[in-house]
Order: sequence, then C-alpha cells, then structure tokens
Amino acid sequence: MYRIEKKTVITVIGVIIIALLLVSSAGTIGAGERGVKTRFSAIVGTVPQGLYFKIPFIESVHIMDVKTRTINYDRNGAEGDARDTSQLFGASKDLQDVSIGVVVNYHIDATKVQEIYAQYSSVANYQYNVIEPVVREIVKSTSAQYTAEELVTKRAEFSDKVNTALATQFTDKNAILERFSVTNFEFSKAFSQAIETKVTAVQNAEAAKNKLEQVKAEAQQTIEKAKAEAEAIRIQAQAINSQGGADYVALKAVERWNGILPTQMVPNASVPFINLTK
Repeated sequence: MYRIEKKTVITVIGVIIIALLLVSSAGTIGAGERGVKTRFSAIVGTVPQGLYFKIPFIESVHIMDVKTRTINYDRNGAEGDARDTSQLFGASKDLQDVSIGVVVNYHIDATKVQEIYAQYSSVANYQYNVIEPVVREIVKSTSAQYTAEELVTKRAEFSDKVNTALATQFTDKNAILERFSVTNFEFSKAFSQAIETKVTAVQNAEAAKNKLEQVKAEAQQTIEKAKAEAEAIRIQAQAINSQGGADYVALKAVERWNGILPTQMVPNASVPFINLTK
C-alpha cells in the first residue's frame, strides 16, 4: 500500500513537471508586439506575433511594443507616455522665454526591435533616453530661429520644420514619426501684455483707417452729387438759351401768371409782363 502511494505521488509530480515544461516552452505575442528571444541572455532572434515555442529555463522571450506611442509635452494634456508632461521651455530668436506645448505620435521600427532591446532592454527606456531628448532638442533649436511674434504668426511653418527634422532623426534612431503638432505657445506675462497692446493698437488703427475711407467715400459722393446738379443746371440753361433765352423765360412766366396785377405801384417800378418799349 505504501509503495502504491509513493508511486502515485511520483507520477503526480512527474505530470506537474511535464505540465510546467509545456507551459514554459510556449507563449503568444499579441497584435502590435514583437518578441526578442534570448538564450542565456544572448539575443538569438526575433519572434513575430502569434504562438511561439522556446526551450524552458534556457530561452526567454521579451515583449517589445511596436504600437503607436504618444509623448505629450503639454501640461494641459491628459494623455501621453512621456515621464515629464510639462511643456518645453525654450527661447525665441529675440530672446523671449517661451513655453511650447507639443504632442508627438510615433512607433518603433518593428524590424529594429533586436537593436533597441540590445541597447535599452525595453521600449520605455528607449523612449526616455533617445526619443524624448530628440524631441526636446529639435523643438528648442527650431524655436530659436523665430522671433516670439513669428512663432505665433508662422506657427504652421514652425510646425512643418520641426516635423521634417523629427522624421529624419527618428528614422536614424530606429523609430517612425506618425504625427507632430504644436498645441500651445505661452510667453511671459509682460510680453503677452505687450502683444495684446500691439494687437489692440493695430485694430484701432485699422478701424480709424476704415472710418477715414468711409468719410472720403461720403465726401466723394457729395462732390459727385454737386457735379451732377451743376451739370443739370448747365444743361437746362443751354436748353433755355436754345429756345429763345429771355423770351422763353418770359413765356414760361406768363404761362404761370394768374392774371392779377398789383394794386399799388412803387414809383419807377414796372408792371409785370408789360413792356411799353416793345
């Protein structure tokens, strides 16, 4: 009986060991991931997504994330993988301090996971030591090429220039840039007030200019109206002269006279419409 129980225990232990060996010899790589296989800590290959097998206790598979990752240097942003999500601080060409909010989307090159693992052992370390410094350096160096005012007025140009530089640097660093965007510029309070004052002055000047143009237009309308009225009078006078001049005027007056003569006469005054010399 004792021998039977001992044999049973050995069998159970054997089954457990075999199960553990089977479990530890297989695994899966999920979508958006790649595996790096090591044997006694030495890299021996890359494992694609799906089911894989390895030698238990001798080989290991390390998961590397190749999905889109987000670095958010905007303190107003709520998402991102950057360890420090405060904004980047740089200086403009005219030496104005500027806080720049940016968001970067990228993923590591799936064909370079071995190199990245060999140097940094994880994607998180790789991002912290390679990608984030590249983003900071390029954003700061590019902002120094613009004045503070130009950073605002030429925001699209600034963004395109940074995007191009990042794409090149990321490729050299075994990563692929997906999207770069500028989310915010913040200047010192004094400079912001100066910009606001300048904008207000420009708006007021533009309003005054528009008002002046309106006054000029109204004055021109008055001049044109006066010219039209003068031209009409000239045409009427020309028409009158062409039809007999003074006689024509007298005829028109007679046509409008009601036939009543004045009851009192002033010495040497003439009677309307009666000319004794004719």
